[in-house]
Amino acid sequence: MQLALKQAELAFSRAEVPVGAVLTDGEGKILSVAHNAPVSLNDPTAHAEVLALRRAASLTKNYRLPGTVLYTTLEPCAMCVGAMIHARVGMLVFGAADPKGGAAGSVVDLTRAPCLNHYIEVVGGVLSEACSEMLQRFFRARREEMKKVASGEVPKWP
Repeated sequence: MQLALKQAELAFSRAEVPVGAVLTDGEGKILSVAHNAPVSLNDPTAHAEVLALRRAASLTKNYRLPGTVLYTTLEPCAMCVGAMIHARVGMLVFGAADPKGGAAGSVVDLTRAPCLNHYIEVVGGVLSEACSEMLQRFFRARREEMKKVASGEVPKWP
């Protein structure tokens, strides 16, 4: 999770919502790392989790990633959990819960949906304070920037 937090910091420095992800194989070997990049890539699917899955699938030359563990700083959305299900990720470990969009138990739980053909083991709350604090710091900074824009100042972020 520490490496995922470093990825989230990288996203923060690039004015992206600070979410980082790390995908490991069953023995803990890192297959890929990623951070949110939908703004910089102009891609609404460029969430950290999806980018980590894409990179690992490319590396392994297989769209199935059974037995892998995905670490992410924020509880994934429905799109990301859906991608994990299709990839057959074995376990999801996340930091901060997402009470507005989380699809691993907060809003819905797609990781255990009986209508789907794959289940994902979930461990939530790992380093949740550090993950939550970074998100709060990011959105506080964004709100301050918006106040500056409203008052006629030039924004620091796009």
